Amino acid sequence: MIIAVKLFGSIKNLFKKNRKQAHQELVSEFNKIFGYQFNDTLLLLEALTHRSYIYANDHRLPSNERLEFLGDSILGLVIAEYLYKLHTDYDEGDLTKTKAILVNEITLARVGIESGLNDLILLSPEEEKSGGRERLSIISDAMEAVIGALYLDSGLEAAARFIDDVIISHSDNLLSDSAQRNYKGELLEYLQSRGEDPPYYEVVSEAGPDHEKTFNVVVRTAGEITGSGSGTSKKEAEQHAAAESMKLLKSREYDETSKED
Repeated sequence: MIIAVKLFGSIKNLFKKNRKQAHQELVSEFNKIFGYQFNDTLLLLEALTHRSYIYANDHRLPSNERLEFLGDSILGLVIAEYLYKLHTDYDEGDLTKTKAILVNEITLARVGIESGLNDLILLSPEEEKSGGRERLSIISDAMEAVIGALYLDSGLEAAARFIDDVIISHSDNLLSDSAQRNYKGELLEYLQSRGEDPPYYEVVSEAGPDHEKTFNVVVRTAGEITGSGSGTSKKEAEQHAAAESMKLLKSREYDETSKED
């Protein structure tokens, strides 16, 4: 079971120490949290390094972007095989939708926060101040990078074991979470099945400082505003607007069907 880990003291205080010592402590904390010991600790440090940290510190350690690319593919492979063997009654569409939930940004960021991985990511002071340690994209990218690093360090079996520990063993909860529903995708499919144009999303207002913005979005279907929503990102606000639109359109469809009956 994933246990949220709180590091002792602020992550900022950690990097006031000698950089080498700070890196050693990061490796040690990762071992404590996940129980994985890297043969090549530089791979782990690379996986935890956001590009902002490189710009701020001008050091030779590369960012985690290449490892993220590799980890994304490995994660997809492991989850696809798991679902293929588990759900023998699922067709391609069902498998694809289920996989999309287990590998998406929301899921990866969620397990990254619950496990404490986000506390280990190397960020610049500016990124830290702007809320980067809680930013879904940064956390999910680091999760994928760690998977890529594990694969290079110890092979597919080690990477698959990590994925099983942090994602597959919690898949029931992750899949049952209504927040995981892709309402934008559902709305698009709903309209397409009726021969209508795709929905159009528009940001109508923004509020708050850059690191705590709230976006307000409306969605138009057939030229009419059928939903609105707000969130800390455009994507989140669009999902809420799409959910409201689906509710309205389904309600209208039900009313029309009832009249015909």
